[in-house]
Amino acid sequence: ADSSREMRQVAIVDIKGNVASFTGSKCIQVAKHIKGKNFSVQSNMMLGDSVCEFMKKAFLSSAQLPFVERILLALEAGQAAGGDIRGMQAAAILVVPGRFTPPWEKTILDLRVDDSPQPLEELRRLYNMQLAYDHMNSGDLAYEKMNNLNLANEKKDITEAMNEYNAAMRLFPENLEMQFWTAVTLANNKQINKALPMFKKIFVRNKNWKELFRRLEPAGMLTISKEDIQTILSL
Repeated sequence: ADSSREMRQVAIVDIKGNVASFTGSKCIQVAKHIKGKNFSVQSNMMLGDSVCEFMKKAFLSSAQLPFVERILLALEAGQAAGGDIRGMQAAAILVVPGRFTPPWEKTILDLRVDDSPQPLEELRRLYNMQLAYDHMNSGDLAYEKMNNLNLANEKKDITEAMNEYNAAMRLFPENLEMQFWTAVTLANNKQINKALPMFKKIFVRNKNWKELFRRLEPAGMLTISKEDIQTILSL
């Protein structure tokens, strides 16, 4: 019914895996699409003619990776094949569940870069940051479980928490918050010698973290001695 349909490009993949793609005859070249099992890649105003082929190959060859990672790899492959003839400006990924969910669970991931000279690099940075915070949250849950349940699994839970915190820091090493809570967890679990150099480095970079540490004890978030608290605050 669209009178300008030959200028349009659209692709749909439904929840049953049916795929429909359309590239109008008046789309600015290079414009094309490729359909596959449970996916479609499409492009228009491309510099070269192999963007869709590169996107398809990247998506199919990464089947073992998380869905969002596969989308990122496909976008990066398309850019490596020449990308948009106009250059780069924006990029976005929105992932939602394929089922009815309560409102607070309707979005799995929503990342967007509206204006950047390197939008794909920024999109991947935001994705890595999201993964890092996911690891931090998992570490926090393991730490909470250790404090709220019996001590039988304490060693297992602290190991799990530290593994998650370390994974977060590897993904986002410059983030002081991740370093801070990792140091707090180490201190609370009798590993003060490992925590001290981390606290020192954090406090040098931003003294506000020392003030935040000072406020943890009244909130019941420290299980270390008064002496250890003063040692940390003296850094």
